[in-house]
Amino acid sequence: MRIPEELKYSSDHEWAKVNGDVVRVGITDYAQDALGDVVFVDLPKVGAAVGVSGVIGEVESTKSVSEIYAPVAGTVVAVNEGLATSPESINADPYGEGWICEIAITDASQLDALLDASGYAALTSK
Repeated sequence: MRIPEELKYSSDHEWAKVNGDVVRVGITDYAQDALGDVVFVDLPKVGAAVGVSGVIGEVESTKSVSEIYAPVAGTVVAVNEGLATSPESINADPYGEGWICEIAITDASQLDALLDASGYAALTSK
């Protein structure tokens, strides 16, 4: 299981890549593995306001449907339209081509509540 050092993680198995005041969000390698083959992704709408741990979409796999939660509060400024035709990108490249959306954060201090790579590794090894 890959856990990139440069990312932040939520206990709900989302990752966050910080770039200034915008955070790119996706689900972790651990989450995609647990889900199995992803067949559909319900993306949030650009312009939607989201709260910390608020539902921003769903990932449907051959095993189940799981909600995607926002690791930070803010406004959705971009979504990965490529997932509409290639939802399997989440399985193949969860930290790259499989990203879900980008959120312009309202308060950067929210990032302090997220886990670093070692904290997330400890969470997933339980």
